Parts: sequence; C-alpha cells; structure tokens
Amino acid sequence: MKGWLTLFAAGLLEIAWALGLKYSEGLSRFWPSVVMLISMALSFALLSASLKSVPFGTAYAIWTGIGASGIVVIGMVAFGEPTNVFRVSCLVFIIAGMIGLRIASDN
Repeated sequence: MKGWLTLFAAGLLEIAWALGLKYSEGLSRFWPSVVMLISMALSFALLSASLKSVPFGTAYAIWTGIGASGIVVIGMVAFGEPTNVFRVSCLVFIIAGMIGLRIASDN
C-alpha cells in the first residue's frame, strides 16, 4: 500500500509542477520556476520510489493520469477552460482507466 500512496503523492506533485510551469511564464518568474523545479524533482523521486512495489507501466500511466486529470479540472475551475459533456466524459474515462489499472494490478 505504501507504494500506491507514494505514487499518489508523486501524481499530486506532477500537478504542482505543471501549475508552477504555467505561473513561471516561460521560466521568466523566479519563485514559480523554483516551485516548479522542486515539485518536478520530488515528483520524479516519489515515482521512482513507488516503482519498488508498483508495476512500471501501471505506475507511469497512473502518475500521468493523476497529473493530466488534475490539471484539466484546475483548468476548468480556475482558468475558465471549456467545460462540456464531451470534456468531462473524457476526464471520467481517464479516471476510470486509472482505477481499472489499480484494480487489475497484482499488488
């Protein structure tokens, strides 16, 4: 279970570094760039640690899925990106895929 929690934390940090990338404005703002780089390093470190007990393909798919779905939700809520049935349905499929991979895992 520890590996899965580590993977979840890595996914949350992927969301953090993507937000840092947005706010860094092309790495031209110092503090958002620092937050982005630290979040990125921690995210990769936690992903690496999770690979000790979570299958590689599953871990990578879930890590990117957490980041992608989290950023899509933040984009819709905080940045006024389009929210329609098709986008939300696609988001649900990403989340369902991550849940399915977790259920299908031997760990």
